[in-house]
This record gives sequence, structure tokens and C-alpha cells, in this order.
Amino acid sequence: MWPNASSLGPCFRPMNITREERRLIASPWFAASFCLVGLASNLLALSVLMGARQGSSQSRSSFLTFLCGLVLTDFMGLLVTGAIVVTQHFVLFEWQTVDPGCSLCHFMGVIMVFFGLCPLLLGAAMASERFLGITRPFSRPATASQRRAWTTVGLVWASALALGLLPLLGMGHYTVQYPGSWCFLTLGTDPGDVAFGLLFALLGSISVGMSFLLNTISVATLCHVYHGQATAQQRPRDCEVEMMVQLMGIMVVASICWMPLLVFIAQTVLQSPPAMSPMGQLSRPTERQLLIYLRVATWNQILDPWVYILFRRAVIQRFYPRLSTRSRSLSLQPQFTRRSTIH
Repeated sequence: MWPNASSLGPCFRPMNITREERRLIASPWFAASFCLVGLASNLLALSVLMGARQGSSQSRSSFLTFLCGLVLTDFMGLLVTGAIVVTQHFVLFEWQTVDPGCSLCHFMGVIMVFFGLCPLLLGAAMASERFLGITRPFSRPATASQRRAWTTVGLVWASALALGLLPLLGMGHYTVQYPGSWCFLTLGTDPGDVAFGLLFALLGSISVGMSFLLNTISVATLCHVYHGQATAQQRPRDCEVEMMVQLMGIMVVASICWMPLLVFIAQTVLQSPPAMSPMGQLSRPTERQLLIYLRVATWNQILDPWVYILFRRAVIQRFYPRLSTRSRSLSLQPQFTRRSTIH
């Protein structure tokens, strides 16, 4: 693919970096600690989720199913990618020696795209589910909510995996990235690389934008219900407020962590003159920016479980005791508690 890389696999670009530079860029102990904290956080969130699902309502059960899918995705993403990156930081192996055929690089590229897109797509799916649950409470059969939620999670996983496999089918390439410890899509001028980079960035950005739009409408509807005048038909709605607070937190975390990387990818592949030289080299500032934005995006997998852990009613009530003693609020679904007895 590049003139000076004909003897190597298609995933290798020219990268002038010494072993000592690689050792200074990333501490193996920091990488290992980062992964362990993330894995422990997701395991804690899973244990809390398992307890919360018992005896929950249909709408809440569906929401918790999506959360389980999100936490499982974050856990597996940290486990698989962390195993490769931490090993590389400790051993400092030369990728050309260990993986001359690029099989490991292709595998890591696929899982980086898969575990990167899944949280964004799941966030959009959760926003859609809550939007329908709040604004169209009778549009779906409640008995099938949990099965439908797991089906949606499965479709999200399948869609993200299908997108991740596109470079292996000829649309774009996965290459070893600076400082030689990970693989990702190529920010080059090849039409396939440009198309795949834009597809990844646009799909992620659309997911974040869709989440923002639907969550805004859901919050506005919920506020309207809480401040409505018809108070004859009421039941506690604390669970809906709790779910929306958690969903807004997940959306904010995803936006802060992922949007810088998504915007950077789109800007770089569309840059004129091209950021990548005909020899396959990126400038050192560009490579460092990509590494920094990737590290910021990785924080999403650690912060997601803490959004659920910290924004539960049991925790919120410690800081806002009025939540537990507040009077009943207006229901989103009419309850016919009073019937006329006059004929």
C-alpha cells in the first residue's frame, strides 16, 4: 500500500520512534491500573444492576436491560483491548515481529471500532426507548419490553460488528498507530480510508445528536407532566426521573469523551492538503492528537458504570432527602381510579 512498506503487511506505516520514546509515552503500570479500575467499576455496576432488576416495573426492566448491555459492552471492551495494550506496554514488542501478517492488528482494529460505536448506538437506542415510553406509553405491548430490549441490544452489537468488518472487506484499512501499541482506522487519502473514516465519525455523531434530541423532548415532557394541573390521577414517578437523570448522564459522558475524536477524524480525512503523506506518514502533532483523543474516548468505558452507580435514587436521596418524602406526581399513563356511580 505504501512504497517503503512492500515487504511488510498492509497494516504497517512508516513510524520513526525509538524504544525509549515508546517507554516514556505510556507507563505500563498506568495502563494496567486504568484497565483494572474500569473492569472493577463495570463489575460493580453489573452487580448493582442484577439486584435492581428484581421486582422492577416493565418500563424500568427494559431500561435496565439496555444498561446491562451497555455495561457488558464496556467491560468486554476494556478486557479485550486492555489485554493487548497492557501487554504491549510491558513487553514493548515490535509489532512487525509479533504480527507480520497483520492478523492481530486487524482484530484489534475491528474491536476498537466495535467497542467504540456500541456505547454511542446503545445510548441512542436507550434514548429512543425512553422517548416512546414517556411520550407514547400505549404504543408498545408492555409484556414484550424486556425481550424487545435484548433484541435491540443484539442488533446494535451486530451493526457495530458489521461496520468494524468493512476494512477487512476492502473499505479502508486498519494500521498500527503511534506509538506502536494499538491499531485503528487509517487517516489517509485513499478513497476507502476517507469513506470509512467519515462513516465512523458520522454514525457516532448522529447517535450522539439523536440522543440529545430525544432526551431533550423526553425531559421537557416529563417536566410538563410534573407541573401539570390535573392532580386527580397520580402515582409516584420517581423511577422515570431516575432513568432520565441516568440517561442524561450517559449522554453527557459520551459527548465529552467521543465527540473530540469523531470531529478530529472527520477533519483529518477531509483536510486539504492531506494530513498523510504519500509514503503513509502523519506529522507527529497529528499522531499525538489522535492518541490523546483516543485516551479521552476510553474514559467513557470507566465513567458509564459510575453514572448508574451514583445517580440511583438510593444515592440521590442522601443528598436530596425531599425526593423520598415528596408528594405523588402526575402519572404519564391515565389511571381510572374513580368511576361514576350515577346512572
